[in-house]
Amino acid sequence: MKLTLKIWRQKNNSDKGGFATYPVDGISKDMSFLEMLDVLNDQLTEKGEDPVHFDHDCREGICGMCSLYINGKPHGPLQTTTCQLHMRSFNDGETITIEPWRAKAFPVVKDLVVDRSAFDRIIQAGGYVSVNTGGVPDANEIPVPKTVADLAMDAAQCIGCGACVAACKNASAMLFTSAKISQLALLPQGQVERKTRAEKMVAQMDAEGFGACTNTGACEAECPKGISITNIARMNREYFSAVVSSESL
Repeated sequence: MKLTLKIWRQKNNSDKGGFATYPVDGISKDMSFLEMLDVLNDQLTEKGEDPVHFDHDCREGICGMCSLYINGKPHGPLQTTTCQLHMRSFNDGETITIEPWRAKAFPVVKDLVVDRSAFDRIIQAGGYVSVNTGGVPDANEIPVPKTVADLAMDAAQCIGCGACVAACKNASAMLFTSAKISQLALLPQGQVERKTRAEKMVAQMDAEGFGACTNTGACEAECPKGISITNIARMNREYFSAVVSSESL
């Protein structure tokens, strides 16, 4: 395959940045998208040019580090992670535009790499439990209905890649935050901090500069793990319940 890549290049957060165009040849349809970028970087390195910086880790669709905005969609044309996207999803001779996540709360570090530590601070604000369940057998002895466990597991599948933020016209992080609140609010181990968790995590989300949710559903449509926006409704219930409880004290 022969391709033309239009890639966002930016030296650092203070640099204006802009697109650079690179032709690549000899790309196999069986390559992953990241392997294709590896080929490009090998070519740039051989020429003595600065390779394109992009984030990646496991390359198995688990960690969510491979956050690229491809042809106007987070992670590209398929509802999967960038590392699991293969070049057979593109046509020979196609021009592919590659950008970083675009959000005030995700400042660009360099090229396609953004700083997503805002997500970490949201988790630190309340995404934890203080119940000591001992070892795994002890934790498994706490009865949880299967329907509830399934809902908690569905929410826990969120990998924190940030595709929901990138897809949202308001750069909202409510799908991510609601998934992290839901996975704990549904389980008995998460009840101790339940009344304060939603308040603290939502407050931190707002402090980071993420936008508001206007229920367009783009986040769910683009999420590589299919996290449902029903979690946002649950988060809103948790939040308002906590606020009412605090006001009644």
